[in-house]
Amino acid sequence: MSEYEKAMRPEDITRLFVERSNAGDAAGVAALYEEDAVLAYPPGERTVGREAIRALWAKVLANRPRFEPEPPLPTLVSGDIALTATPPKDGTGARAQVARRQPDGSWLRLLDQPEFVAPAR
Repeated sequence: MSEYEKAMRPEDITRLFVERSNAGDAAGVAALYEEDAVLAYPPGERTVGREAIRALWAKVLANRPRFEPEPPLPTLVSGDIALTATPPKDGTGARAQVARRQPDGSWLRLLDQPEFVAPAR
């Protein structure tokens, strides 16, 4: 994992995610997550652990999707925990992530909710 640029601010994770996804680098995307991270994806499911996240992204990126940067909402930081969020460009739902500062000062995602949708009524 050390060959990858580290996120030195919580907001850097989103930029690095877009860069690595667009490069088709599933291992690079997974490197943005803690070893025991939880990703709420695919919708309605959970993917737990960096290796499972890497495998999931390998499948997703095999279709060569193109990700566009989304302007972040203000980051909330409390000690070594941060909440980041972005409103999707298409105006649907929201995205939110919890990141944790690592011993070297970098940040990794701990929890990732990439899609919030309105609850069914």
